[in-house]
Amino acid sequence: DTYRWLPLAMNKNRQIISELKDFFRHNDSSKAVNAVNKEMGRLVIQAKTVGPVKNPNCKFTFVQLVRLLVLYPFFSVKTPADYADSALGKLFSCKKDTFYRLMDDGRIDWRRLVHSINRQLIGLISRRADAKDATRCLILDDTDLPKRGNRAEGLGKVFSHTAMKCILGFKAMFLCYTDGKTQLMVDATIQAETGKDASKPQGLTKKQKAAQYSKERNEEEKINTRKEEMFQSKIANAIKMIRRAIIEGIRFDYLLVDSWFPCAELLQFIHSRHLKCHLIGMIKMGKTKYETALGDLCARDIIKRLEKAKATKRNRSIGYTCASIKAKYAGMDVQLFFYKKGNGSWNALITTDMGIDAKRAFELYARRWCIEVAHKEMKGLLNLGKCQCVDFAGQVAALSLCMIQYNILGTVKRFESYETIGGLFAEITGETVELTVVQRIWGLIIEVINVIAEFLSCDPFELTENVINNNHQIKAVKMAFDRLDLAGAAA
Repeated sequence: DTYRWLPLAMNKNRQIISELKDFFRHNDSSKAVNAVNKEMGRLVIQAKTVGPVKNPNCKFTFVQLVRLLVLYPFFSVKTPADYADSALGKLFSCKKDTFYRLMDDGRIDWRRLVHSINRQLIGLISRRADAKDATRCLILDDTDLPKRGNRAEGLGKVFSHTAMKCILGFKAMFLCYTDGKTQLMVDATIQAETGKDASKPQGLTKKQKAAQYSKERNEEEKINTRKEEMFQSKIANAIKMIRRAIIEGIRFDYLLVDSWFPCAELLQFIHSRHLKCHLIGMIKMGKTKYETALGDLCARDIIKRLEKAKATKRNRSIGYTCASIKAKYAGMDVQLFFYKKGNGSWNALITTDMGIDAKRAFELYARRWCIEVAHKEMKGLLNLGKCQCVDFAGQVAALSLCMIQYNILGTVKRFESYETIGGLFAEITGETVELTVVQRIWGLIIEVINVIAEFLSCDPFELTENVINNNHQIKAVKMAFDRLDLAGAAA
């Protein structure tokens, strides 16, 4: 009865999440871990969804390995190489090569897995009372994934708009879903740039490119599609991601984009949908001309005319001076909204929604900041971009796992009323580190007892037994260590 909540021996039919539920007792000290277990336990992951079956000589199924990979950051495991020595590795004994083989398997359709999990998470969220009548938005944005070595397949130099220079690495373009309270990463592509100098493809010398990892692949492998996306334009990939999201049943009211994305092709795509969705994006105060009642003018000239006509007005609720005008762009009806803070410079938004005002457009566009926060949290907490796999399939796997981890955290945050993703993550890792601490404490106790036994010239095993039986605190540590030790041996 003392060990009624010990993890049972692993076998082919046991599930990772049910094992962890047995280990972490349901009390306040394990609230965050149990919340993650609960959400992961709700998710149905089928091997047929993503393709290949497990390796026949592996004691874990494909689904079990995926669940373990998803749990990595919650147990402070950065890479498969760290797994064996982690507390999670003591519970479920597994070699690093098992994980690397799975991540480098080009047959796995990670995008399909992400969509499958997102359908379930969005379904759970949409049934909540606080999700009724929420304005749903998709957000497009990219972020830098800097790398150090240049051995990774397809790696090259990309222009960083943050550093304002070329850096070695990839770019990841994400499509994010938000209802104003929860953010979910819906889709992503890894982008590369060919470079302007043909003698230096992707900004690297021919010797550097030749030294990169390469691999022969079958035509039916899913990773081939992801490699083809690398050098396609961001606009083309963005349209494909939005189209896939619609096919997967994700409905949205607005697409939010920064000043890099608004173009005729993207506006026409959104304008042609039958879902009553619209685009709101920031535009550059450049040379692009719009047909207006004032003439065919660029954004800078339009606001000058509006200022001269005293058509600007202070909006106290948002703290900006605003102006608006109806226009045509690429044959489509659009609205242009202009905003200025104090004596600052003018910024402008474009939207295909002809029925909203400047305040509402501003409030909706402010949601775009959600994806910037998500990028920071994924990099700081979930090791986004830190994958060291040289196989491009491994890079795609790491990116997809990071999206799944973030989406699970976001859902737990919504359901358990945590204030921030960071606060939730800190609480989870604080609870799981208990496993490692128990091991260290027990090791120190045994070391001290062995020293005392040697000094007293007595049997260390008998002394250990006596100490345990006469000290309730040490007995409790011994019991906690036993459940780790037994679980590892059984697995």
